[in-house]
Amino acid sequence: MPDEPIVELFFNALWLEDGLSDNTISAYRTDLRLFACWLKTQGKTVLSITDIDIQSYLAQKLRKGASARSSARLVSSLKRFYVYAMREGAVSFDPMTLIDSPKLGRYLPTILSEQDVEAILLAPDLSQALGYRDRAMLELLYASGLRVSELVGLTLEQVNFRQGLVRVTGKGNKDRLVPMGEEALGWLTEFVAQRRMEILNQQQTDYVFPTRRGGGMTRQAFWYVIKRYVKLAGIKKEVSPHTLRHAFATHLLNNGADLRVVQLLLGHSDLSTTQIYTHVAQQRLKSIHEEFHPRG
Repeated sequence: MPDEPIVELFFNALWLEDGLSDNTISAYRTDLRLFACWLKTQGKTVLSITDIDIQSYLAQKLRKGASARSSARLVSSLKRFYVYAMREGAVSFDPMTLIDSPKLGRYLPTILSEQDVEAILLAPDLSQALGYRDRAMLELLYASGLRVSELVGLTLEQVNFRQGLVRVTGKGNKDRLVPMGEEALGWLTEFVAQRRMEILNQQQTDYVFPTRRGGGMTRQAFWYVIKRYVKLAGIKKEVSPHTLRHAFATHLLNNGADLRVVQLLLGHSDLSTTQIYTHVAQQRLKSIHEEFHPRG
């Protein structure tokens, strides 16, 4: 990490003032660290550069194969940092003023059909407590559209079994209540009442979905869980834990849900973020039309 105290103050401000997620702050921290390391080879620091230095660094990253999306995040992190540094009087001008973010093409998430999702949900071995846990996690993820970090970090006090709701804190430290639906509620209720203690083996934890060590599951561990069940289900598409969140939103819209309702359920602050799913839904409807209509 750069030696300048202003950098650590900046990250404290991101957490306290902007309410960014831990993952976003970690990504920004990595961006600044790598940028500072490169500047050191040029005999400079983050507080003694011009826009030319930044352009040179971005050009080098692109030559090494950086994607437009990672470059856009880098520009975003540097813009935030230098706005903060200007505000605190650490620099006399903002070197990012003339730097534009790369133009990003429309990102379309992997589309899972309802049959694909059903096959994944049926993959866990219910004779095993861990398999039952995984089924409950998959059911809840698909039924609620939670982010993976929200799912693996879910605690018992966040679940209202009587009303069938979960309360989660998403990006920007914003709380939202999300309905589970009867199917997911049934799996979750049965898991907590009957199978959860088999995994814990007398250990205590507040996490809804514990590991055998008694703690919560990591996002990376759940990624491997998804991969295993996708393979067992015979699905050849590239699927990640986030794909079930995409499926949740897309299938709601396919069945007539209002876009703003989906926005609230997903916890998106900006409707434009949710609108990507209308495009996915339209693409799905178009492919169905082409496949089944006699003049498609």
